[in-house]
Amino acid sequence: MTLLVFLLCILAASYIAGLLGSVTGLGGGVVIIPFFTLVLDIDLRYAIGTSLITAIATSSGSAIAYVKEGITNIRLGMFLEIATTAGAICGAALAMYTPTHLISIIYGIVLIVSVSLSVRRHAGQSGDIITNKWAERFKLNSTYPDASGKLIPYAVHKVPGGFIVMWLAGILSGLLGIGSGALKVVAMDTMMKLPFKVSTTTSNFMIGVTAAASAGVYFYRGYINPTLSMPVVLGVLAGAYTGSNVLAKVSPQKLKIIFAVVVGLLALQMIYKGFTHSI
Repeated sequence: MTLLVFLLCILAASYIAGLLGSVTGLGGGVVIIPFFTLVLDIDLRYAIGTSLITAIATSSGSAIAYVKEGITNIRLGMFLEIATTAGAICGAALAMYTPTHLISIIYGIVLIVSVSLSVRRHAGQSGDIITNKWAERFKLNSTYPDASGKLIPYAVHKVPGGFIVMWLAGILSGLLGIGSGALKVVAMDTMMKLPFKVSTTTSNFMIGVTAAASAGVYFYRGYINPTLSMPVVLGVLAGAYTGSNVLAKVSPQKLKIIFAVVVGLLALQMIYKGFTHSI
C-alpha cells in the first residue's frame, strides 16, 4: 500500500467515524481505534494516542457553539474536570504498563457497555429542583434556554457520587483513549438529574480537557504520531459536521441502532484479538 492510499484510507475511515460518532455522542475514537488495530495493524498505543488528539479537536470545535447558546454548565464542567483530569492521568500512566492484549479486552467490554448506554431511551427529567448542600456551596445550579429562549432553572443532585463516577470515567479515558462521553452523560443525566441537553453539552465540553490530560502522557512517551493524527482530525471533523446535518433529517434512534451493531462487532473482534494475544 502506497503512502497516498494509506492516508486516503485513514481519511475515509475517519470521516465515517466522525459521522457515526456524532450521532451517538461517543466520538470517533470508538471506530478509529479498532480500524487502526484490526485493519491497518497499527500498535494499539499509537491508535489510542491518535484517538485522544481526535477527541481534543472535536470537543474544542463543537463545544464553542453550546457554550455560546448558554446550554453548557461551565461551572459544573470545570468542577468535575478536577476528577476526570486526575483520573485521566492515572489511566494514561496505567496504560503504559498494561499489556496491549489486556487493554484490548477491556476496550471491547467498555465499548459494548458504552454503546448499550447510548442507544437506551432517555427517561426524561424529573422536574425536581430541590438541591443539595454541595451544589449550593459550589454554586453549581444553573439555567438553560428552551426553544423559545426562556430560561429553565434546574438543580444538581448527588454531587459527591457524580464526582466519583467522573474520576472513573477519567481513568477509562486515559487507559483506552476514549472520551468516556457515554459514562459522563449517564452520570449527569441519571445520578445528578441534569436536563439531558445540559448533560450532553457539558460532557462534550469536558471531553477535550480530559483527553488533553491523557494526551500529555502519551506525547511524553512518543505514542502520538502527527502523520496519523492530522488526517484523522480532518476526517473526523468533516464527518461530525455532516453528522450534525444528517441528524435533522433522519431518525437518530435508527442510526444509533446501526452504529451499535457495527461497533458491537468491532468490540467483539477486539476482545477476541485480546484473548488470542494477536494484537
